Amino acid sequence: KKSAKEKKEPEKAVGYLQLYRYADKVDYLFILLGTIAATIHGVAMPVMFIFFGELTTTFVDFGKYGPCNFNYTVCLAPALDLNASISRYAIYFSAIAVVVWVSGWWQITFWMLQAVRQVRKIRILFFKSILRQDISFFDLNSAGELNTRLADVESQVVLKLSTCIQAGFFNLITQSIFVSHSDITKIQDGISDKVSMGIMNVTRAIGSIIIGFVYSAKLSAVILAVSPLLVASAGILFKVTSLFTKKELDAYAKAGAVAEEVLSSIRTVVAFDGQAKESERYNKNLNEARTVGIKKGFVGGLSIGALFFIMFSTYGLAFWYGSTLIRTGEISVGNMLTAFFGVLIGAFSLGQVSKNHNVEYFSGAQAAAFKVFEIIDRTPEIDSMSDAGHKPDQVKGQIEFKNVDFTYPSRKDVQILHGVSFVAESGKSVALCGQSGCGKSTCVQLIQRFYDPQDGVVELDGIDIRTLNVRWLREHIGVVSQEPILFDTTIAENIRYGRDDVTDDEIKEATKQSNAYDFIMRLPNKFETMVGEGGAQMSGGQKQRIAIARAIVRDPKIMLLDEATSALDTESEAVVQAALEKASQGRTTLLIAHRLSTIRNSDKIIGFHEGRSMEQGSHEELLKVENGIYQNLVHMQSYKNFDDKIGARSELDLRKKLLSFQCYTSMFRRTVTSGKSDDEIKEEEEEEQEELPDFSFTRVVGMNKPETLYILLGCLAAAVNGGIQPVFAILFSEILGAFGGPIAEQDRLITLYSLLFVAIGATALVANVVQASSFAKSGEELTSRLRAMGFKAMLRQEIGYFDDHFNSTGALTTRLATDASKVQGCTGVRAGTMIQSVCALGVALGIAFAYGWQLTLLTLAFVPFMAIAGMLQMKVLTGQAGAESKAFEEAGSIATEVTLNVRTVASLTRETMFYEKYRDALILPQKKSVRKAHVYGITFGFSQCIVFFAYAATFRFGAWLVEENLMTFNNVFKVLMAVIFGAFAVGQTSSFAPDYAAAKIAATRLFKLLDKVPTIDSENKSGDKPKTTEGNVDFNSIKFFYPTRPDVQVLKGLTNAIKQGQTVALVGQSGCGKSTCIQLLERFYDPVEGTVSLDGKNTQELQITWLRSQMGIVSQEPVLFDRSIADNIRYGDNSRHASLDEKYETNVGAKGAQLSGGQKQRVAIARALLRNPKILLLDEATSALDAESEKIVQDALDAARAGRTCIVIAHRLSTVKNADVIAVIENGVVVETGTHNELLAIKGSYFSLVNAQLHKK
Repeated sequence: KKSAKEKKEPEKAVGYLQLYRYADKVDYLFILLGTIAATIHGVAMPVMFIFFGELTTTFVDFGKYGPCNFNYTVCLAPALDLNASISRYAIYFSAIAVVVWVSGWWQITFWMLQAVRQVRKIRILFFKSILRQDISFFDLNSAGELNTRLADVESQVVLKLSTCIQAGFFNLITQSIFVSHSDITKIQDGISDKVSMGIMNVTRAIGSIIIGFVYSAKLSAVILAVSPLLVASAGILFKVTSLFTKKELDAYAKAGAVAEEVLSSIRTVVAFDGQAKESERYNKNLNEARTVGIKKGFVGGLSIGALFFIMFSTYGLAFWYGSTLIRTGEISVGNMLTAFFGVLIGAFSLGQVSKNHNVEYFSGAQAAAFKVFEIIDRTPEIDSMSDAGHKPDQVKGQIEFKNVDFTYPSRKDVQILHGVSFVAESGKSVALCGQSGCGKSTCVQLIQRFYDPQDGVVELDGIDIRTLNVRWLREHIGVVSQEPILFDTTIAENIRYGRDDVTDDEIKEATKQSNAYDFIMRLPNKFETMVGEGGAQMSGGQKQRIAIARAIVRDPKIMLLDEATSALDTESEAVVQAALEKASQGRTTLLIAHRLSTIRNSDKIIGFHEGRSMEQGSHEELLKVENGIYQNLVHMQSYKNFDDKIGARSELDLRKKLLSFQCYTSMFRRTVTSGKSDDEIKEEEEEEQEELPDFSFTRVVGMNKPETLYILLGCLAAAVNGGIQPVFAILFSEILGAFGGPIAEQDRLITLYSLLFVAIGATALVANVVQASSFAKSGEELTSRLRAMGFKAMLRQEIGYFDDHFNSTGALTTRLATDASKVQGCTGVRAGTMIQSVCALGVALGIAFAYGWQLTLLTLAFVPFMAIAGMLQMKVLTGQAGAESKAFEEAGSIATEVTLNVRTVASLTRETMFYEKYRDALILPQKKSVRKAHVYGITFGFSQCIVFFAYAATFRFGAWLVEENLMTFNNVFKVLMAVIFGAFAVGQTSSFAPDYAAAKIAATRLFKLLDKVPTIDSENKSGDKPKTTEGNVDFNSIKFFYPTRPDVQVLKGLTNAIKQGQTVALVGQSGCGKSTCIQLLERFYDPVEGTVSLDGKNTQELQITWLRSQMGIVSQEPVLFDRSIADNIRYGDNSRHASLDEKYETNVGAKGAQLSGGQKQRVAIARALLRNPKILLLDEATSALDAESEKIVQDALDAARAGRTCIVIAHRLSTVKNADVIAVIENGVVVETGTHNELLAIKGSYFSLVNAQLHKK
C-alpha cells in the first residue's frame, strides 16, 4: 500500500522548482533583481525593531526621571537626550520608508514581469502541444476540459496581488475563487508576486530571529522551540489544499466541458427543449466542486486557527519566561522587547508564508502544472508538427492498403477494419461504397494518418506512410468531408486556409470552380463576409462549396471526397460534381458517396461490408456480380416513376458555368497574399467598449441571501478576528507597564497577561474556523448559484445572440468560468476580510483616542495617504480589466475553435498558422500586463512605506507629549501598538482592491447577462397552449434577415400554406431560404415582417416551449452529445424512459465522433421520432446515408409522416417527388407550388432542377 501511494503522489503535483522550467536568462535576471529587492524589503522591518528597542529604552529611562523637579540639573539631561535621540530615530525611520518604497516596487514588478513572460511561453507551448497531438488524444480527452485548462481570467490573469505583510490577514481563498483561474493562470499565481512576498517574509523571519538571538538567546530559543508545531500546521495546510485543489480542477474542468458542448450545439439543445436538463447536468458538476470547496474552507480555517493558537500561546510563554530573565538580571526590559519583537516578527513572517494564500497558490500551481506539463511533454505517436520522416521529391499518388486491421483507441473492443486490401492507382479515381459504419470514412482517416492501423500497412507510392513526414503527407492531400467545417473568420480567409500563399485571384477562381462565386458576390461584404462560428451564417450548401474551394486551392496530388456534395442542391451539385471530376483529373481520388450516381464513373469501385473489402471493379463489372454489395445498392437506389417525356436539357448552359480546370491550375503561383482584413476587423473590435450597467453592491449581497445566517456568523467571527490584534496591543502595553511595578505585583500581572494571550489564541482558533467555514459555505453557494444562473441565462437567449461573434462558444465559456467566481472579490471571503480589517482599524482607533487623542490625530493624518495608495491600486486594475478581458477572450476563442475542429485543422495542416494566430493574440494582453506590473509595483511600495513615515512622525510627537507630561510612556506605547496594528488593517483593506476591482467588472457584466430579456424567451410561460394541434402551417408575406447580417435580406415576402397532414417539400438552390423557414417555424428567429402561423395562430402568441414540443427536427448536420446512444435518443423526449439494450450504452464521443456520418444521422432521426411530433421537420435527413440505410430510413420516415404535417428539405429530388406539395424557393420567395407532375408540366424552375439532375444521372 505504501508503494502504491508513493507511485500516485507524483501524479498530483510537480516539484516547485519545475514551475520555472521555461525561464530564460532575462527571466532569471528579473528573478534575481526581484529577490534582492524582496530581501531588502524583508530586512527593513527587523532593522526598524532594533531602533524600536532602543527607543523603548529611551522612553523608559525618561519615564524614571519624569516625576523629578526639572530645576535639578540631573533631571535636565534625560529631556535633552530624549529630544536628540527621537529626532535621530525619526530620520532613520524616514530612510527606511524610502528603501521600503523602492524595494517594494521592484520586488513586485520584477517578479510579475518574469511570470508574465514565462506564462506566455507556457500558454503557447501548451497550445502548440495540443495542436501536435494525434487524433486519438482528442478521442480520449474532452475539448472542453482542455480549453478550461487554457481559459483565462481577465484582470486576475496578470494581477491578483496581496500586500501580505499585514497581521490578521485571514483571507482564505475558497474553491470558487481558486477555480476561476485556469490551470495555466494558477501556475502564474505560483511563480509571480506571491513568491516575492514569500521571500520577503522568509528574509524578514531570518533577520528577525537573528536579532532575537543577539539580544536574548535563551528567550529566542524557548520561543523557537515551539516552531515545529507551526511548521507542522503549515505543512498540513499545504497538503490539504493541494489535495482539494486537484479535486477542484477536475470538477470544474468537467463543468467547463459541459458548458462548451452545450453552447456549441445550442440549436439542437433549444429545438429539443434541452435547456433545463443541460442546466441540471451542468449544476451536478458544480455541486461536486462546491462540496469540495466547503470542506477545504473548514480544514483551511482549522489549520490557520491552530497556527494562531500556537502563535499567541507562544507569546504568553515568551513574556512569562522573559519576566523571569529580567528578575534574574540576565537581560533588561529593552533587550527583552527587542528579542521578543525579533522572534515575534520572525514567527509571524513564517506564518505569513503559509497564510495569505501563499500555500494555496503554490500547491495550486504545482497541481495545475502537473496536468499542463504532462500535455506539453506528451509526445504523440503521430506528430503533425514534427520534421521527422521522409519527404520524397515526387509524388505519383498511388495508395495501397495491405491487410489493414484497425480499432479506434477509444473503442478497443470494436474492430472496424478486418484485413482490408485495395490499390488506388496513381491518377485514378476509386470509390468506396457500403452501408454506414462499414469503415469507408475510417480508410480516409488512415490515409491522412489520423490513426495508424494495428496490423497491415497503408502505402503511398510503395512507401509505408508511417515513415513519411506527417505534414508533408497531408499537404499533398485535399479533403472535403460530409460535414464541412468553417472557421469563425471571413470567406476569403477560410479558403486561404487551404494553402498559405494562395492569391486573391486564385481564391476567386476556386470559388467559381465550386459554384460558390455567385452567392458570395451577392453578399454585401463579398469575400470579406464573416461566416460565423462553425460557419453558422452560411447554409449547408454554401459551407460545402466554400470547403470544396478550400480543397481546390491546395492543388493536391490526392483528393479525398467524403460526401463532398451531400449538402448541395441539384443544380449546384451538377456544377460542383463536374468541377470535382475535372479537379480529380491527373490526381488519385478516393471517393465516398451514398449517391451511387456520384461514383458510377469511378475507375474502380470497392464494396465494403462490416469492415471488409468484399468486391472491387468498375460500375459495369460489379453490376454483373449477382447479389453483390454494389448491385444491391444500385437496385435500392434506382430512380422510379420519372416522366420519360422530360426533354433533355442541353448541357451547354451547364458547361458555360464551368471554367477550364487546366486554365485554373496554370494560375497557381507562389505569391504571398496581401489581404489584411482580419487584422482590420480585430482592431475595430478592440476599439469597441462594452457598455455595462452601474455596479450594485446590494444586488451582489442579495444574491447571497439564502446564506444570510452563514454570512452573519462569518462576519461576527471576522469582527472577533479583527479585534484580536488591537486587544493584543493593549495586553502588550500593559505588560510593559507591569515591568515597572513592584516585584510581587509584577509576577501576578505578567502571569495573568500570559494566560490571556493563550485565551486570545483559543479565540482566534474558534473565530478562524467559524469565519472560514461560514464564508466557504456562502462563497461556494454564491459562485455555484451565479454560475448556474449565468449558464441558464445563456441558454435562455435567442439564437441570434449566439450568432454574434462576441458571443462565440469560447468567449461565453471563458466568461462563465471566471465572472461568477470573481464576484466573491466583493463579498464572501473578501467581505469577511474587509470586515475583519475595518473592525481591527475601528478598535485600534478607539484605543488610540482613549489613551492619547493628540497623538492619534497626528496618526490619522497619514490615513488618507494609505487610502490614496489603495485607490490608485484599484484604479489601475479597474481601468484596464475590460480591455485585457477582451484580449484573452480572443485567445480563448481561438483555442476553443481549434480543439473542437481538430480534424479539419490537421487535414489542412494549419497547425502552425493557428499556433501563430494564438501566439499573436497574447501580445496585447502581455503589453497591458507589463504596464500594470510597473504601476501596481509603485503603488504597492507606496502603501508599504507610508507606515514607516507614520512611525517617524508619531515617535517624534510622542516624545514631545511625554516631555510635556501630556502622556505617559505606557500610554504612548498603547497608542503606538494600536497604530501599528491599525495600519496593518488599512494595508490589508487596500490589498482587497485588486479582487474588488475585478469583482465590480465581473458582477456588472454578469448582471447584464442575467437582466437581458431575449426577444424570443424560452423561459416565458405566457402564450396559448392549445389542447389539440392539427398541424396547419402558414407563412404569410415573410421578410427576414439574420440579426448579424441586416444588410442581406434572406426572405423577401415569402408566402406558403401547409395543410394538416401534408408533406411539403421545399426545394431550391443553397442559400435561397429553405432552412430559414424551418428556423422561423421553430422560432429560433422571428420574421421582420409577416407572420408564421400554426393552426391559424401567430406562433409569437403561442407558448414557446409548447410550440417546439410539437415539432421534431432532423438537421443536415446532426449534432450528438458526448454521452451514450440511449441518452442521445432519449434527448428527444424527457418523459420517456424506455429500456434499451446494453449496446445502446455505447458512448458516441464528442459531437458523435465515434460514429460514422450515417450512424449519427440515424440516431438523430430516432431522437426526433421519439417525440411523436405533430410536425416533422426534415432538413436533408437522409443526405448522409448509404443507399441501403436510406431506403430503410426513408421507409421509416414515410411511416412516421402518416397523420403528421411534414416539411422536407432535400436536394435529392427523388426524396421529394412523392411529396403532397413541392414549393420552389428562389431569391427568398416561393415561385412555384404543386405536385411533382404539376410542376414538371409547367416547365419552370422545378423542371430545370429535375432536368439538371437527370443529366447528371
